[in-house]
Amino acid sequence: MSKRYVVTYESAEDVRETAPIHFAEHQARWRQFSDRGELLMIGTFSDLSGSMAVFTTREGAEEFVKGDPFVLYGVVRRFEIKEWNEALGGP
Repeated sequence: MSKRYVVTYESAEDVRETAPIHFAEHQARWRQFSDRGELLMIGTFSDLSGSMAVFTTREGAEEFVKGDPFVLYGVVRRFEIKEWNEALGGP
């Protein structure tokens, strides 16, 4: 089993209005982490209640959240980082 680190975000009430304002910055940030190989997956839940991302290290997850515009500008109301045991997945 591989250890992964899952970040879950809970959307703020006004996410439909605020997310588009900060999306380009948020996307640039996650692309940096993806290019470095630290971010494996990221996406929103269909009902826009929140989103999740899967990282290879806790340090990467913490660094991402600390500077994510969605956190800094209140697009999300709260987040959580959890260690996850990947039983079936990619390399």
